[in-house]
Amino acid sequence: MSIVLWVVQTILALAFVFAGASKLTQRPEQLAQRGMAFVEDFTATQVKLIGTAEVLGAAGLILPWATGIAPVLTPLAAVGLAVLMVGAMVTHWRRKEQQVIGANAILFAAAVFVAIGRFSQL
Repeated sequence: MSIVLWVVQTILALAFVFAGASKLTQRPEQLAQRGMAFVEDFTATQVKLIGTAEVLGAAGLILPWATGIAPVLTPLAAVGLAVLMVGAMVTHWRRKEQQVIGANAILFAAAVFVAIGRFSQL
């Protein structure tokens, strides 16, 4: 089970670090042109905060468990990312962007899987 959790954690962390980094390094106009039209509903600061949460969540998925320093932070990071995905699904639903909700739901499910799996190993 641990190997499966590590694989899911790694894939999830990569997905969130890339998504978060794009929000941190690009202007909202650039993000909207790349298909992230949801940024129109948020200020530039809010988009940067979302990106920061994604990058920190990605780090939290890997570093605490790998180093053994405060490993409880890994499942907590997974819970935080799951909550972030609920917010993303609500935003996309409100904007009638149902085609994106599936990806958010998969990320949500993976984060919940990691949270449950790692909490059970504490």
